Amino acid sequence: MRPVRLGSDGDPFATPADRRDPARRFRGRLVAPVTVWTAGDLAARPAGLTVASVLVAEGDPPRLLGLLGPTTDLAERIKETGAFVAHVLGAADQTLAERFAERRPPVRPQFEGIKASASAWGPVLAGARPRAGCRVAEIRPLGTADLVEAVIEELVLGDLPDPLAWQRGAYRRLDQGGG
Repeated sequence: MRPVRLGSDGDPFATPADRRDPARRFRGRLVAPVTVWTAGDLAARPAGLTVASVLVAEGDPPRLLGLLGPTTDLAERIKETGAFVAHVLGAADQTLAERFAERRPPVRPQFEGIKASASAWGPVLAGARPRAGCRVAEIRPLGTADLVEAVIEELVLGDLPDPLAWQRGAYRRLDQGGG
C-alpha cells in the first residue's frame, strides 16, 4: 500500500475501479452542469456544496431538483432552513467548485475568504453568475442520495459564455464553437 500524499496524482478517497457501481459509471458518462448550492446564515454555520446532479422543471412555479448526499453539511442546513441558493458556475470558477466539492477534509472553514452576501434563501456568492433562490418543497431518499425538490422563487440570469461541466470524474469546459 502506498502512502497518501496531499496533491498526489489521483483521488486517494476514490472507490477502486473494480468496485465502482455500474449505474454510477453510466452517470459519469453524462455531461452535467456544475453548480454550487449554499444554505444557512452567513454569520452562523453557512454550508455549500458542489452539485452536478441538477434538473430544472419548467412550470408555474418552476422547480429545481437535485441529488445530495444525505450526510453533507449542506443537506443538514437545507433541512434546517428549508431554502438554498443554486449558483451556476463558469469555467473560471473551477477553483470555487473544488473548494465546495467536499472531496477531501477541509483545511479551512468553507466560506473563509469567500465574498458572499445574505439572502432570504442563503448565502449568495459574489460575482455575476446565474443563480436561483429556492424554497424546499420536498426531500426524500432516492437511491443512495436525497432528492431535493424546490420551488424557484427568484432567478438571476446572465450570460455564461463558458460554462463549467462535469464528466467522468473531471471538470470540463464546453466548446461553444462557431459557425
